[in-house]
Amino acid sequence: MRLTFLGTGTSCGVPTIGCQCYTCSSEDPHDKRLRCSALIETETTRVLIDCGPDFRQQIMSQPFRKIDGILITHAHYDHMGGMDDIRPYCQFGEINVYADPIARQGLLQMLPYCFAEHRYPGVPAIQLHEIHKHEPLHIGDLDIFPIEVMHHDLPILGYRIGALAYITDMKTIDEGELDYLRDVDTLVVNALRQRPHHSHQTLDEAVAFARKVGARQTWLIHSCHDIGRHEEVNASLSSDIQMAYDGQIIEIG
Repeated sequence: MRLTFLGTGTSCGVPTIGCQCYTCSSEDPHDKRLRCSALIETETTRVLIDCGPDFRQQIMSQPFRKIDGILITHAHYDHMGGMDDIRPYCQFGEINVYADPIARQGLLQMLPYCFAEHRYPGVPAIQLHEIHKHEPLHIGDLDIFPIEVMHHDLPILGYRIGALAYITDMKTIDEGELDYLRDVDTLVVNALRQRPHHSHQTLDEAVAFARKVGARQTWLIHSCHDIGRHEEVNASLSSDIQMAYDGQIIEIG
């Protein structure tokens, strides 16, 4: 199984519009972070995690072939604002989109023309599936297990896919959910910045969480410009916990 980080930035991306800070002025391509999204692929199956407003730009660098499913983590624009851009992939058939009840309702409100009784030609053909925490789903040869984390007071979904766990926008997690992360080899989790935030983990909180899970390798995502430059942050961390970067590919299992 292969994971491609399509985007590792937060809702504003990096560089942030109008900002000339130390991070935003960096010429290192590792400091250019589009909104969070990832592509999971095996020989026969291709699944997208989140489809934010940078999706078109992100997917242009990837081979054009069928997307078997889209997993939505939660109903915020930076995680599903690019859904209209999936329309070229509908030539392979309807796109299966999986979302919890809150995110499902958000999609219905954001894209009402996709779910109208009489749809005009050319709109994305979406088959919307409501999913729930702890209810396994299967897409191609991928077994996927949704877990629940808290984005401040909003329950959202993380995903366990074999030896991989992908979690974004988490602030806290119930102790009971940790059982579902046992024996994870590769952990992907959010680390917004150094300073505290009411709805996102800080870098220190993300490191502490990674240590609690005990994954062999942890990759940090959903980072804003305040976290600092990629090379310098990674130099301050141990080799088993590192910031991911846009376009990075890792093999899992």
